[in-house]
Amino acid sequence: MIDNFQREIDYFRISVTDRCNLRCSYCMPEKGVRWLPASEILTFEEIWQVCREAAALGMKKIKLTGGEPLVRKDIPKLIAMLREIPGITSVTMTTNGVLLAEYMDALVKSGLSAVNISLDTMDAAKYAQITGRDAFSQVMEGLEASVEAGMTTRVNTVLTGEDVEEDWRKLLSLAEKWPVDVRFIELMPIGMGKKQKGYSGEWLLQRIKDEYPDIRGEALRHGNGPAVYYHIPGFAGSIGFINAIHGKFCSSCNRIRMSADGQIKPCLCYGDTLDMKRVVRNGTGENIRSLLKKAVEAKPQGHCFHQKEKISETKEMVSIGG
Repeated sequence: MIDNFQREIDYFRISVTDRCNLRCSYCMPEKGVRWLPASEILTFEEIWQVCREAAALGMKKIKLTGGEPLVRKDIPKLIAMLREIPGITSVTMTTNGVLLAEYMDALVKSGLSAVNISLDTMDAAKYAQITGRDAFSQVMEGLEASVEAGMTTRVNTVLTGEDVEEDWRKLLSLAEKWPVDVRFIELMPIGMGKKQKGYSGEWLLQRIKDEYPDIRGEALRHGNGPAVYYHIPGFAGSIGFINAIHGKFCSSCNRIRMSADGQIKPCLCYGDTLDMKRVVRNGTGENIRSLLKKAVEAKPQGHCFHQKEKISETKEMVSIGG
């Protein structure tokens, strides 16, 4: 455990792709993603080295993000490598789900603990409009494959735009049908999020209560993050809310992030980073641990999303890893 402002920093989010080493470009968004040469991206061995030292400091949980992690060649191999590090208790993944059905068997064998599938709508045409790809059916195949494999499965959604009533209702139906957590995340004013209309978790919870008055809060914590969960009688799964804006939870934030090119990021709101790539390629294990400690010490007391003029992060969320 690393103590900082009385917080337990035990969760390491790692982006493994930044539109590099891609098997294809089909699963990647058209805009907002940097193109980096392969030499700028951390290798599996370098990621493993950083995670080994992170585990020595008390970090126990790793999430692989992107970009899209499933376009990184041999990603199940990396998962298996990370699971073998002493002290690591879980390795999870956030994915758009397009390649999930294809990789599910390998992911299970590698020891992946859980999957978060990013899905903002259940309307195929709207999905294509949002993502630029006609791949909704593949995402649903991936979701079903994950459930059938017994994988802990969560659906992450960010409601945006003017007409979201049908979106949240149909997304709720996933938790009614399957034992999955459907989690609604408040839109953060980063990248395209600065230009889009978002919805508060409080607003959505009230809308759900209007239709499901028997909904009840759950005391049980699901996963590694700050989501607050509810259960609707008769539903197979649960409903979660991550209220980053209106339910500011910075005082209990338990994570730091590393981009695909090895930049350690203490907070989503600010552009400040520390260069782990230089350290892992030229330094020692002690140097890696020192930089990780410095990153934890650099975590701010809180974000400034309510004061957009103070936000210093300029990258799109897809390049940060969420």
